[in-house]
Amino acid sequence: MAGPVTLVTGVSRGIGRAIAERLGAAGHTIVGVARNPPPYELRGTFYALDLADPKATAASLADITKRHAIDNLVNNAGLVSTARLEQLTLDDLDRLISVNVRAVTQCAQACLPGMRAKQRGRIVNLGSRAMYGRSGRGGYGAAKAAVVGLTRTWALELARDGITVNCVAPGPIATDGFRNNNDMTSPAVKALLASIPVGRMGEPQEIAAAVEYLLSDDAGFVTGQTLNVCGGLSVGLDPI
Repeated sequence: MAGPVTLVTGVSRGIGRAIAERLGAAGHTIVGVARNPPPYELRGTFYALDLADPKATAASLADITKRHAIDNLVNNAGLVSTARLEQLTLDDLDRLISVNVRAVTQCAQACLPGMRAKQRGRIVNLGSRAMYGRSGRGGYGAAKAAVVGLTRTWALELARDGITVNCVAPGPIATDGFRNNNDMTSPAVKALLASIPVGRMGEPQEIAAAVEYLLSDDAGFVTGQTLNVCGGLSVGLDPI
């Protein structure tokens, strides 16, 4: 398969699936990582991996980077949980940081030598509108805010190596999982929709489109940025 080789984590469903399918259709060879095999035809190679396990992650990434010359990295996989301050356990907080921050760092470190050797690379990290603050999402929001900090710092460190690092921060996205687990006519969902300036939830394909742009040569002068794809929810909030 010709085209850039792009490592995408969390390819089996939701936003990760949309990213993998869009990039595959655009000619990327996908190196997909997830706990479970994707229920669709991946244009590339799949590796089963639980990113919550640091040792397994290190071993799998060593194998992946030995077998594939990675051009782009999309750190999509993440862990989300809901708990107010008095409910958040330290174990839950550790798991959130492990998957959303530590695994992102491991993936970037594994791909860095190959990108540096080519003097070209693209890293896109998935953040979240929750990093600006959302009730019940203290641990998750903190982890995603850390992703923005990593993104900005890595952008400075890697710019002279021809490597850009950016973040896409989705707002509420109507994935299949969300639709299956929520009554779209319920008062809670209606209240959520009413809070979004554009009046609707986003679609996974809209996040995939933003990722595709940031991976492109056209985005070579864009680095260290966070693109909020949130239907206007972040407007008026102070940027991190």
